[in-house]
Amino acid sequence: MSKKNPITVSSWTLGDQCKFEDRVIAAKEAGYEGIGLRAETYVDALNEGLHDEDILAILDKHDMKVTEVEYIVQWCEEHRSYEQKYKEQMCFHMCELFGVGHINCGLMENYSVEYTAQKLKELCQRAGKYIIGVEPMPYSGIPDLKKGWEVVKASGCDNAMLILDTWHWVRADQPYDILTPEIAKKVISIQINDAYKRPYAAPILRDESMHDRLAPGTGAKDTAGFVKMIKDAGVDPKVVGVEVISDAILGKGLKEAAAYTYENTEKVLKEVWPELVD
Repeated sequence: MSKKNPITVSSWTLGDQCKFEDRVIAAKEAGYEGIGLRAETYVDALNEGLHDEDILAILDKHDMKVTEVEYIVQWCEEHRSYEQKYKEQMCFHMCELFGVGHINCGLMENYSVEYTAQKLKELCQRAGKYIIGVEPMPYSGIPDLKKGWEVVKASGCDNAMLILDTWHWVRADQPYDILTPEIAKKVISIQINDAYKRPYAAPILRDESMHDRLAPGTGAKDTAGFVKMIKDAGVDPKVVGVEVISDAILGKGLKEAAAYTYENTEKVLKEVWPELVD
């Protein structure tokens, strides 16, 4: 496995209806170097009756690693539910267990840059040695790179960084020339995929994100151009996540979804950033 930029099948790409070992096998057979887990899919594995040592043994058996951990939310709320507090702590535990250095985080609620930056600072303090990767999403409280960068910068935390996703980038209608070398230094990882030319209507845009993405290079939104932007800006992603959340693709079967998304990811990377797959 590439220790530097592992090609990783993100948790949602393979859904949440499979057993842990089946997820690992599908990813391995497809060619992936790592798997992503959300707190929920980790708990699903525990609910199968697996303990941490069993999970690690399965990964070792198939020569795979967990390389992506997610997803902390609602971190700006003054009165968070215990579910969200437990979920945050679960993500910290998963990082320790799997040797992952960063956590993907999102924020649906919309607050000022100043307030959001303060709450991000508090989250980063709780995270300690782990990096908090803030992911801009066009339907969220951090809709684009501009606000994401402002929040991360204003937090003043070394462990506050950004995660950039192709789908979120193109659906926010962002040009490629806004990712400066300064901002690029704060990008911890990327997620790649593709999208149809025409987006869902704004009120239901999140439905497209959660059900109808396309595999890298198979849509109208130039995955290769996004990856080239990342490379040219000097980003060194800790993970190249493949997040293709698609009911249609997953409906063909777990192994088929893994194979199809990896195959198309490899095509894009060989074209634009061959060092990642050679």
